[in-house]
Amino acid sequence: MAETHAKHHDYHLVDPSPWPLAASIGALIAAVGAIVWMKSMGGGEGVFGVTGPWVFAAGMATIIAVAYLWWRDVIIEAHKGDHTPVVQLHLRYGMILFIASEVMFFVAWFWAYFDASLLPGDVHALQNSKEVVGMVQRNAILGGQWPPVPVETTEAMTPGNFKATFDPWGLPLVNTLILLLSGATVTWAHHALLKNQRGQLILGLICTVALGALFTVLQIVEYGHAAFSYAGHIYGSTFFMATGFHGAHVFIGTVFLLVCLLRAMKGHFTPKQHFGFEAAAWYWHFVDVVWLFLFACIYVWGAGANAGAAAGH
Repeated sequence: MAETHAKHHDYHLVDPSPWPLAASIGALIAAVGAIVWMKSMGGGEGVFGVTGPWVFAAGMATIIAVAYLWWRDVIIEAHKGDHTPVVQLHLRYGMILFIASEVMFFVAWFWAYFDASLLPGDVHALQNSKEVVGMVQRNAILGGQWPPVPVETTEAMTPGNFKATFDPWGLPLVNTLILLLSGATVTWAHHALLKNQRGQLILGLICTVALGALFTVLQIVEYGHAAFSYAGHIYGSTFFMATGFHGAHVFIGTVFLLVCLLRAMKGHFTPKQHFGFEAAAWYWHFVDVVWLFLFACIYVWGAGANAGAAAGH
């Protein structure tokens, strides 16, 4: 009988788990909460007397709890020896596909930015009247150029207002250097792990997490000095969506590496089995590369002649 239940293959048959269903329920609650929240901002009401922010918070709390419990089970499986070389290879394939999907996610925001920047007032290729009206409105907002024509006003964050782009050689350059340095420190930590140098691994991860947190703080400071708004303006919306989602990925990657740091302190990783750290390092390098494109395309190429012309830039 014992021979009947023995495993004679390299694959891991996952035990029944409640986490996929729980994660789906949490995502549904968060989505409904977000919709109700946005509807209430436009004058609508909540659902059954519950406002959108609370529903959204409940959904996000469920997702975070499920993520912790689900990944805890994955770590337990790894320590039990279920992550054979074949399973680890397939986990790497999964991470590669995930990063590829993230690349396409950012392609959408770059597409939106270049569509507006390369065609700020062109109406020649459009056929029907509705599209022409849309382009005429874009031309009126942007002044037929990119970056848009600055508007003289005392309040830079007024919806639809644009005064100046960021000076790319100020905080954006500093943040670029910070992310490049963090890519070096996470590589240092990876090489230390391969050589089984625990102290160097932990020190490299501490530096990387600190640099990631510093990047986030400086980006918040940068946003506070923006000479344009998010609402009512195509430049602000494309800028904040592209850089804001990148900032969210930096925060997620920092948390990812912080978990790896805590696991490294507990001695979880070995030179031959450390997929969790490897996945975090890949994700962090992806975040670095995306920022280089953002810096080159949006901050430098898209700066225009009035970069940093507003006060405080």
